Amino acid sequence: MCNSSSITQFLLLALADTRELQLLHFWLFLSIYLAALMANGLIITAIVCDHHLHTPMYFFLLNLSLLDLGSISTTLPKAMANSLWDTRDISYSGCAAQLFFLLFLITAEYYLLTIMAYDRFVAICQPLHYGTLLGSRACVHMAAAAWASGFLNSLLHTINTFSLPLCQGNAVNQFFCEIPQILKLSCSHAYLRELGLLLCSACVAFGCFIFVVLSYMQIFRAVLRIPSEQGRHKAFSTCLPHLAVVSLFLSTAMFAHLKPPSISSPSLDLVVSVLYSVVPPAVNPLIYSMRNQDLKDALKKLMQSGVSQQQ
Repeated sequence: MCNSSSITQFLLLALADTRELQLLHFWLFLSIYLAALMANGLIITAIVCDHHLHTPMYFFLLNLSLLDLGSISTTLPKAMANSLWDTRDISYSGCAAQLFFLLFLITAEYYLLTIMAYDRFVAICQPLHYGTLLGSRACVHMAAAAWASGFLNSLLHTINTFSLPLCQGNAVNQFFCEIPQILKLSCSHAYLRELGLLLCSACVAFGCFIFVVLSYMQIFRAVLRIPSEQGRHKAFSTCLPHLAVVSLFLSTAMFAHLKPPSISSPSLDLVVSVLYSVVPPAVNPLIYSMRNQDLKDALKKLMQSGVSQQQ
């Protein structure tokens, strides 16, 4: 038994018992991390360097890639270090910082995805008002609101979570610090306050999802009226990846934080956490670039210019 004032470090989940499997996890995480860094870095560079991509949609995609880089850098480096050096510990302050930054970045990302749905709605359903509703100043304000909302939400949850008395040990059954796992260590009914906050956050997130769904209902209705098949294909190519990303992100994050304890298990918790914290930053660049011809052309020009400079 211990209380929160006596805890100086937490023990993260050991992903493997044998040295061989630990090294396998290290190389797997390293591969995913490097792929995410390279893919998101390429998208950021392409958008910054290609003036044809200086539009609201790609401005928001630039912000999305920055958030993806930050979120995956919050979890995987520590997991890789623990696997490589055969350790499990993370300091109390390090755990709080990891939880804060991860929650900040994924919350801001979700709000940004909601804004991106609005961007697609205006572009397809109200194209004549696009320049007015989504001017450069409006885009900056919306992106800043997403970042600021994520920051405030994360600050509130982090302070509330780490103010709880902890007396159930210091073992966190996850490879990074996560609110549900910290709450399991609490020894008072004060954790119900954080559960209430999580429920409020889930309601806001669900409201955003309803907004996204309604936006896409209007978008698909407008797209089906487009006479040219090429126009319909271009519209769907920019909308369907976004809808898939939002659905995966919301469903896994809400399930991880709101699932009842009766269906919780270490393996299920691990899979769900990977789906909302590791998979989106790694696959978002692939999803957006594969179905976006303008972005593919920009990346191709970027790579060709890099090759020509080397020669």
